[in-house]
Amino acid sequence: MCGIVGYCGNKNASQVLINGLKKLEYRGYDSAGIAIIDGDDILVRKCKGALKFLEQKIADETIKGSVGIGHTRWATHGEPSDTNSHPHTSSDGSISIVHNGIIENYAELKAKLQAQGSVFLSQTDTEVVVHLIDKLYKEEKDIFKAVLKALHTLEGSYAFGVICKDYPDRVICCRKESPLVVGLGKGENFIASDVPALLEHTRDVYYLGEKELAVLYTDHVDLFNFEGERIIKEPQHVEWDMDAAEKGGYEHFMIKEIHEQPKGLTDTMRPRIIHDAKNTPVDVNFEESKMDDAWKSAKRVVITACGTAYHAGVVAKYAFEKIARMKVDVDVASEFRYRNPILDKDDIFIVVSQSGETADTLSALRLAKENGLKVVAITNCVGSTVSREADDVIYTLAGPEIAVASTKAYTTQVLCMYLLAIKAGKLRGTLSDAEATKLLTELESIPAKIQEILDGKEVIQKFASKQFNKDKIFYIGRQFDSATSLESALKLKEVSYMHSEAFAAGELKHGPIALIDPQTLVVAIASEPNLYDKIGSNMVEVKARGATVLVITQDGKAFESKTDEVFKIPECSSTLASLLTVIPAQLFAYYCSILRGCDPDKPRNLAKSVTVE
Repeated sequence: MCGIVGYCGNKNASQVLINGLKKLEYRGYDSAGIAIIDGDDILVRKCKGALKFLEQKIADETIKGSVGIGHTRWATHGEPSDTNSHPHTSSDGSISIVHNGIIENYAELKAKLQAQGSVFLSQTDTEVVVHLIDKLYKEEKDIFKAVLKALHTLEGSYAFGVICKDYPDRVICCRKESPLVVGLGKGENFIASDVPALLEHTRDVYYLGEKELAVLYTDHVDLFNFEGERIIKEPQHVEWDMDAAEKGGYEHFMIKEIHEQPKGLTDTMRPRIIHDAKNTPVDVNFEESKMDDAWKSAKRVVITACGTAYHAGVVAKYAFEKIARMKVDVDVASEFRYRNPILDKDDIFIVVSQSGETADTLSALRLAKENGLKVVAITNCVGSTVSREADDVIYTLAGPEIAVASTKAYTTQVLCMYLLAIKAGKLRGTLSDAEATKLLTELESIPAKIQEILDGKEVIQKFASKQFNKDKIFYIGRQFDSATSLESALKLKEVSYMHSEAFAAGELKHGPIALIDPQTLVVAIASEPNLYDKIGSNMVEVKARGATVLVITQDGKAFESKTDEVFKIPECSSTLASLLTVIPAQLFAYYCSILRGCDPDKPRNLAKSVTVE
């Protein structure tokens, strides 16, 4: 959601904070602000709109302070405005705070504070926190005790950064259900919502755990739990380099990350595939895994996730059923957590989250754990909450993904699911050694085949230039291709704001075909030769009603008379083709976004990591 940065050191804090916020614009971008201890006062500058407007606002000022906090906002309470922007400050200007998350009992607290004389200026839940801390500070006469006491009153999810003018040598931060990272420098220390904001300065970090606080000074960091007890933890070293978090010559992060998929897949795959003496792939090994026995005896796999990660789970359903012959249920995490799901302790529960901090997915994980299930987490973020709370964690090694619309995180998630399905198939005896070797050999060829698609991306760009004004875009497919259609439609609507939907191809005549007209584009995904005739019939049906048809397939000749355009992907087993068929769809979404004048990296109303409901 929102982006938080903080600095305590000897440099000019304003520049450090602004540079950090630039790395976090993908988390929130409807307003931005900074608060810096400048002499005896806290200087606050904030405004509605993109970060560049804040930069313009302070361009002619000299801000000398070296301790401060900053924020980019994604609105939850109160519309985007200068007043609702963070940081929020106490009435006397002595305390300032930035916040990511939602305070669920803010209305009750606000009423009590107003009755005691607090004057509120904004519509945000965050302002309640700063007035509460201010009230407790006047009682406790100690800012750390005031923050600590406030935490026991607040309900909801939050990460905070707090400064107080009476304590100009420190920044206090804490987290509950929202991510926060502490960066450890030499003569300076940092906080941030996400690692990219820190990489310019350090790769040594503390990932704050659930209900933990940190107090940053210039020369050290103290860690505490919510009971005020000091805790000790070892710093972790981040392996990402700066180039991975920069655009590297590409116009947008989205197209850069689309092009990074061959590397991300190779990096994710290489350490997990076992080769024999002849360098033939023979098995899968997850060094992180402690659950081989559980996989052997499991009766069912339950997968929960949100958005793009959920679509990876739908692909996985087909993979587990086909490869490992396991029953699989896939649930949207936001639905799963609010019903009374039927769970068995012999089920294996898989949660998928790029950030590892998705609120609904975390709640689903905890519900599964309460019911005694073994949980496997698939995430891109080391040290994230899901990685700590799951029984097993499988990291996608995609590197930082900055664009809000996920691309390389999706394909690496799908890859991990394929590897898990092959591992499960081997353990359960449903997949022979020869079949496993065949699948693994083909998996190893996937990165090069994706590169081949990327090398021919101009065909998709040209097609997008003719279709970007279509009123409706339907994606259709069967089996694995139906799952890929879901992600393809989501990607297009996310970044181009074009109305796109996905349907299992056989369902067209059961309703959706009523919407077909000459302003409709139908994208048919066809990677299963046994079903070419079936989906070919669907293509004929929509063409007869005026639709333009694009087919993504390995065999263009099979559809020559049934389509307006063919995008041919390299030959691939239909079982694994989901890793290829999604690439043209990602490219099409990107080019449509550009042609329509949208920003593909920061779609309106969306945030990278949904850490609140």
